[in-house]
Amino acid sequence: MERLASFSNDPFDKPPCRGCSSYLTEPYVKCAECGPPPFLLCLQCFTRGFEYKKHQSDHTYEIMTSDFPVLDPNWTAQEEMALLEAVMDCGFGNWQDVANQMCTKSKEECEKHYMKHFINNPLFASTLLNLKQVEEAQHSETAIPFHPADDPPRPTFDSLLSRDMAGYMPARADFVEEFDNYAEWDLRDIDFVEDDSDILHALKIAVVDIYHSRLKERQRRKKIIRDHGLINLRKFQILERRYPKEVQDLYETMRRFARILGPVEHDKFIESHALEFELRREIKRLQEYRAAGITNFCSARTYDHLKKTRDEERLKRTMLSEVLQYIQDSSACQQWLSRQADIDSGLTPTVPVPSNSGRRSAPPLNLTGLPGTEKLNEKEKELCQMVRLVPGAYLEYKAALVNECNKQGGLRLAQARALIKIDVNKTRKIYDFLIREGYITKA
Repeated sequence: MERLASFSNDPFDKPPCRGCSSYLTEPYVKCAECGPPPFLLCLQCFTRGFEYKKHQSDHTYEIMTSDFPVLDPNWTAQEEMALLEAVMDCGFGNWQDVANQMCTKSKEECEKHYMKHFINNPLFASTLLNLKQVEEAQHSETAIPFHPADDPPRPTFDSLLSRDMAGYMPARADFVEEFDNYAEWDLRDIDFVEDDSDILHALKIAVVDIYHSRLKERQRRKKIIRDHGLINLRKFQILERRYPKEVQDLYETMRRFARILGPVEHDKFIESHALEFELRREIKRLQEYRAAGITNFCSARTYDHLKKTRDEERLKRTMLSEVLQYIQDSSACQQWLSRQADIDSGLTPTVPVPSNSGRRSAPPLNLTGLPGTEKLNEKEKELCQMVRLVPGAYLEYKAALVNECNKQGGLRLAQARALIKIDVNKTRKIYDFLIREGYITKA
């Protein structure tokens, strides 16, 4: 009975003949009754009736060969394996090199056979689809059905996103600066020579062992970062913000224990606390209804509507008290009205409200004769006067924010403050102005 032999064509990869210890070449014989390990004989020893220990010449046997077709009548199994090894060595598409390594087929034959039987074969496609469906079914019950570290973004070097990712290089799965980055320095002068004393040799071995322990710690930290999706920090923060504020605080507190639990176990732990928080909040709401004498959900909806109306009335009374504080000063009253108009329109107020401490604000900046003033429109001139910023600096900050926004597809205030190293209040005013005028968009 013929059986498929070893996947490798190299005779050195096979165990030697048990009779003459020579390297086996196909076809050869395998005893079906002896082993493990397998009892293999070359054809010469088999024809002589070689016997050894428990092996007898009358045992049943198998002929090991790969000289038979599998997928194509014109291709033997040995040639099929040689083709796969050649494609693995030379790369997909380098058919001339593949044919040169095989030596038995032409470039066109290799390409046609590989594309027909290994790429466009519907049997293999359905098998891969089934494997993918099985894998998805295994992960269907996890707490968070995503893998944040599978495809991290690949930003340009030294960009803001690259700095957010701590210099992680996805193509190499390494960081620009690793943990314990200078661990290799302790080994640079170590050289093992034959005339070392026993103490010196043991000392060098100890240094190498210490280096290995530092490498293990480096790999452990990288594994935690990858498993928990901490490389793509922006996606991690977006997922974290889906929880209520109280659960976010818990997430921040329990993050230090993530290295002890696996990523799925840690997410289940947080999800369970989020569910507990929701249940407690619902119980508190039902207790409030009970205390108010409400016994059905129809009355509860009426109660919620009246409560919302009372809260709005209370807010209006608070706003009226604020107006009364500024009613004595017409300028302060005008600024307050402008601020409320910005709030009602959904914008961040840019007009400062004077305090009651008696501190006088600085006068607007005079832009007359300053370089770059002619490049500003009227709204930009008004902004520079209010924040007391020279036009040249404003144009530089504006260009930096617009370029970063185009790279990232959006810009957050924290990113703007990281790019512009000036007063945070001025940065906010510039950021809000550029968003209001449509130069940049929020991330």
